[in-house]
Amino acid sequence: MHVPGTAPQPAPAPQATPAAPAPTTPTDDTAGSTGRHARRFGLPVATALVMGNVIGGGIFLLPASVAPYGTVSLVAFGVLTVGALALALVFGRLAERHPRTGGPYVYAREAFGDFAGFLAAWAYWITTWVSNAALAVAAVGYLDVLIPVNDHRWTACLAALVLQWLPALANFAGTRYVGAVQLVSTVLKFVPLLLVAVGGLFFFDADNLGPFDATGTGTIGAVSASAAILLFSYLGVESAAVSAGEVRDARRTVGRATVIGTLGAALVYLLGTLSVFGTVAHDRLVTSTAPFSDAVDAMFGGTWGGWAVALAALVSMTGCLNGWTLLSAQTPYAAARDGLFPAAFARRRRGVPTTGVAVTVVLASLLTVYNYTASSAKVFDVLVLVTTFTATVPYLLATAAQLHHLVSGRHDLVDRPRLVRDAVIAVIAAAFSMWLVAGAGYAAVYQGVLFLFAGIVVYAVLAARRGRTP
Repeated sequence: MHVPGTAPQPAPAPQATPAAPAPTTPTDDTAGSTGRHARRFGLPVATALVMGNVIGGGIFLLPASVAPYGTVSLVAFGVLTVGALALALVFGRLAERHPRTGGPYVYAREAFGDFAGFLAAWAYWITTWVSNAALAVAAVGYLDVLIPVNDHRWTACLAALVLQWLPALANFAGTRYVGAVQLVSTVLKFVPLLLVAVGGLFFFDADNLGPFDATGTGTIGAVSASAAILLFSYLGVESAAVSAGEVRDARRTVGRATVIGTLGAALVYLLGTLSVFGTVAHDRLVTSTAPFSDAVDAMFGGTWGGWAVALAALVSMTGCLNGWTLLSAQTPYAAARDGLFPAAFARRRRGVPTTGVAVTVVLASLLTVYNYTASSAKVFDVLVLVTTFTATVPYLLATAAQLHHLVSGRHDLVDRPRLVRDAVIAVIAAAFSMWLVAGAGYAAVYQGVLFLFAGIVVYAVLAARRGRTP
């Protein structure tokens, strides 16, 4: 999952290497975006991209995951929503300043130079393709409810690969089809989610809620413990900012789409969790493996809830894969155009960086095959936890870039109220990002740092090659 500009014109970005290509301009991002199959996103599709990427398949297990902590987890959700909205507002401001494809990469590079930009792009790229593999494997579990595929390991592996390549093919077809798939999948998955989130309120029974603090550690301790599970629910708030070059009137649309998408995701999260808490008995919810299915069964009777939720989760994850596949190519594309990623990543067809999509889906497929070959989820789970750390690297660099602009910029007295407001929002977003790092755990941070150090080697090679270029 996510979540996620102030002054007139920013100062030119510092260039670490004189031979580096000129920075991409806003108009450069429109190049290659014309044609029948390439279409720039409007507010509805940009908002769907944010909501679709923030809300993946995890929401269908979320109520059961936080039920052991009691209803205090709803308080934790509220606190996290404030942090996610602060991050969304920061991305909106930065996109107003730099309406270009690349999101956190662009903001970090403009503020701190090539190396910071590369780290943001490298960390975000790792996050996207490892997350895609994780999403596909998780989606197979829901597909197995509809069609038995887990009976044999290689059948499940093939299903996971198909679930990855179908969204990739939509991306190869052009941004027109990416936007269409994203919009349709977002609408389809929200129908059953809203059915439970809103309909469950009519079947709400306070006796099902259980204790406020089921841990007995005190409110603050319970909030922190449940927040550790919920922290990653808002990953993806940066989705519209990363694809800003494909968004119409990006200076206005990206910020609005980011805030609206984050608010929409928060509303579904909170209402959905509250409704499940109120329709499924607490003792049963703690051990539930399909809380939304149990809620539908409790509301309407029967056992068809499992099928309905499995189908909704499958649609949700397919749409999520579609959006993340596009994002996985956009950041390397922007970095490649600035000479900070291999030049092949700068190739684009029908508005989509096809090389980035191809490399991403191949790497995710190899990781998926490795997961099934190893016959152990432990290695794969560690890699997934690493992505929760690597995602925070571009978040922190983006919020640091916003603080840099606010502190170093020249502001008139008229701008002082907005300056103070933006500074407070940026500080909250930075604290939220640091909280994400803490929630990832020691092992994930350790492994994630190794991934970042591997990127430093890649950066050194690319910098040396650029230095030899006349």
